Amino acid sequence: MVKVIMHGCNGAMGKSVSKICETDIDIEIVAGIDSFDNGQDNYPIFSKIENCNIKADVIIDFSVASAVDNLLDYCVKNSMPVVLCTTGLTQMQIEKVKDTSEKTAVLKSANMSLGINMLLKLLQNAAKVLVPAGFDVELVEKHHNKKLDAPSGTALALADSINEALDGEYHYVYDRSTKKEMRDKKEIGISVVRGGTIVGDHDVIFAGNDEVITFNHTAYSKAVFAKGAVQAAKFLSRKAKGLYDMSDVIGDI
Repeated sequence: MVKVIMHGCNGAMGKSVSKICETDIDIEIVAGIDSFDNGQDNYPIFSKIENCNIKADVIIDFSVASAVDNLLDYCVKNSMPVVLCTTGLTQMQIEKVKDTSEKTAVLKSANMSLGINMLLKLLQNAAKVLVPAGFDVELVEKHHNKKLDAPSGTALALADSINEALDGEYHYVYDRSTKKEMRDKKEIGISVVRGGTIVGDHDVIFAGNDEVITFNHTAYSKAVFAKGAVQAAKFLSRKAKGLYDMSDVIGDI
């Protein structure tokens, strides 16, 4: 059985992961990290990761960007694999993730759902065919009104996947309100919607002459991300140091 420390255990995603683990005989949460302890969890809660003294095989992280630095320090010190799901990291933190992966196993993904990670591959194939044929690329992402970062990590991952297929020649445009000019053919537009309780909705639009092709992924509950994180934790618990992503998990299923 894989033993897990849930970092950010009392957030919405932490609770969703905990619920899934309760009915999975192959994985168990043995400790949680959260500044808020509601006294209702089936495992001990520590307010700070450095105070945790319980042995585990892997950490699942759904917290906030400000908590990631201490988490990575803990993982290095304890040679602890970590499934890093928190988005909105700074460039300096991203570099720290890479440094940490040289000492222990790190799985970093902007989105843990199986569907999104399959979409990343499909978009590369589409971009190689459609963009040279004159199609413009636009992304629209929608999330709930409590989401802090914009655009979403998933939207950036989708754009990066397309740009990778196009040899990195494209740049991202987030706001056209200050421009009075035609659209640059080498841009990928990214638009953001925040409202209500939208879990996650991403449209990738390839707009050509007289035709439009749209790829859409809609998450109807946070469970899709929690399920992916649990699968990733099982995968990572038996891996050596290195930097992994969800494509590695998919290939291992």
